[in-house]
Amino acid sequence: MDIKDLKQIIDLMKRSELTELEIEEANLKLRLRREATGGVFSYIERTDRSTGAPFEFPHAPAGQSAQGAAAAPAVIEDNKNVVFIKSPMVGTFYRASSPESTPFASMGTVIRPESVVCIIEAMKVLNEIHAEISGTVIEMLVENGQSVEFGQPLFKIKQS
Repeated sequence: MDIKDLKQIIDLMKRSELTELEIEEANLKLRLRREATGGVFSYIERTDRSTGAPFEFPHAPAGQSAQGAAAAPAVIEDNKNVVFIKSPMVGTFYRASSPESTPFASMGTVIRPESVVCIIEAMKVLNEIHAEISGTVIEMLVENGQSVEFGQPLFKIKQS
């Protein structure tokens, strides 16, 4: 399966009501999932089934891969009441919808599960990333325009 095939599958998911798809081939497992309410992909997993190691995308910059063996949650626990919002995909991180716009989230911003906290551009598609938790942003871990990997922490949140 190459990038062209992957783009066709994503386009099919966008045009239909399909929200989750899993494909298994000889030594490849591909899992795509998006929220039923929009075009936001929650994760993309591509694993070398022969070794169980993350599969390197052939056209991704060095070090960018679809890491994570299972559907990793968008939030991981650090210590009591402090969590991280993680990137659900490989792409480019943007704090706002345009350079002139106010950032979706900054230090001190109070967020709710439905709050959009950033945009990640992947394959020329802008994906709004929702907080999925309630709390206050206590640290921004990524710079605007920075490339991010699947599972990379983006925000440090103090849960309320």
